[in-house]
Amino acid sequence: MHELFTRRDLLRRSGVGMGMLGLAGLLGDDGLLGGSAEAATRINPLAPKQPHFPGKARRVIHLFMNGGPSHVDTFDPKPSLEKYAGKLLPRENLRTERKTGAAFPSPFKFQKYGESGIEVSEIFQHTAQHIDEIAVIRSMHADVPNHEPSLLLMNCGESRLVRPSMGSWVTYGLGTENQNLPGFVAMCPNGYPITETQNWQAAFLPGVFQGTYINTKHTDIEKLIAHVRNPHLASDAQRRQIDALAKLNELHLAQRGSDDALEARIQSFELAYRMQGEAAEAFDVSREPQHVLDAYGPGVQARQILIARRLVERGVRFVQVWHGQGQPWDNHDDIADRHRDLAGQCDRAIGALLGDLKRLGMLEDTLVIWGGEFGRTPTVELPQPGANAGKINGRDHNHWGFTVWLAGGGVKGGQVYGATDEFGFQAVEKPMHVHDLHATLLHLLGFDHERLTYHYAGRDFRLTDVHGRVVRELIA
Repeated sequence: MHELFTRRDLLRRSGVGMGMLGLAGLLGDDGLLGGSAEAATRINPLAPKQPHFPGKARRVIHLFMNGGPSHVDTFDPKPSLEKYAGKLLPRENLRTERKTGAAFPSPFKFQKYGESGIEVSEIFQHTAQHIDEIAVIRSMHADVPNHEPSLLLMNCGESRLVRPSMGSWVTYGLGTENQNLPGFVAMCPNGYPITETQNWQAAFLPGVFQGTYINTKHTDIEKLIAHVRNPHLASDAQRRQIDALAKLNELHLAQRGSDDALEARIQSFELAYRMQGEAAEAFDVSREPQHVLDAYGPGVQARQILIARRLVERGVRFVQVWHGQGQPWDNHDDIADRHRDLAGQCDRAIGALLGDLKRLGMLEDTLVIWGGEFGRTPTVELPQPGANAGKINGRDHNHWGFTVWLAGGGVKGGQVYGATDEFGFQAVEKPMHVHDLHATLLHLLGFDHERLTYHYAGRDFRLTDVHGRVVRELIA
């Protein structure tokens, strides 16, 4: 039995890994962990690690507008749609998921903001106050006009097969700065988005890198984080209980050899124990001054975006903020009313977040991403039984061209990168695929996307698969 355990195994598993956590801290302080993500992972999976080169960004907040926000109604104005309003475009409509008809001009007014003079829709006027910090990518494109594959492509770099999510890759490569909180948190009020937990899956990476889901519908910490407190045992009694459970798991593991699922379960028990003290404080926005709460505004979106700031401030590496259950931005009907309402729920808080990060000196190394899985057509969606309400005032999905914006984290703000055609149907100038976006994000974090790999099933996998290029014009 003793021959099955090395000294490293003993440190890693005794006390559910606390010995190895201590060793990792000492080695890290002395600069002895090295730059290898895989080597550091063997010591302590979530210990802070060095990237391939000094990155400009240290942490990420991904504001995900799931469902597909319309770029021509938010950050990509198209005056030509007014000229052809109610008429067919002087070009063939591109094929999307459903049939579309005449040109549909935006019901919203656009205005120039900042020294850069970038035009932004009235429904994002608070975000627009920080446009000089933002790089607006107007030439994004994906592969298909369907939610499920496009969500997985944006989040995992692969639209069909099981692959690790972007947040999992980032925490695998960088670890996290706070061992008492998850390295990767995914917040979504009222339930799961389409494709559910696949959006923040670890897949074949060790399970410790999977996103921790939080339902931000709740304000009571006991509901927000299930079982965050043990009503029956004091902390020292819980410690003894977890240590006893760890010893049983050690025996089980020794008899069966390496088992990634069991290792992940052991680590999750330990993290859950450590979270009891710090998580309750991190998620409690009532601790913020009133003027900060007023700046973010009321509602669940304001609260979860403020929580995102509090999490990265406390060392969480990757925070993903979903707008809500299902696909709230999927407005096939009533786009004027629905987009105005959806933007109204988050615009003020996004503006406050960017201002807050700048005030705290964190924007320069916090990468903020805004966008959805695709955009929407500049033409109106035609009535179709079972597909829409037949109102002829909404837009279909559009993967041919859409907008994502980046701010902070070494991004060169106050610029527009690329363009769609004059109607907003297709990326035509400097087209940027989702793989290119991922390669650029990893570069900002200090990684060569071709070298951040994990060996599985006989080959080295990466977030960008065999694609992707770094768009250096976006980097300051």
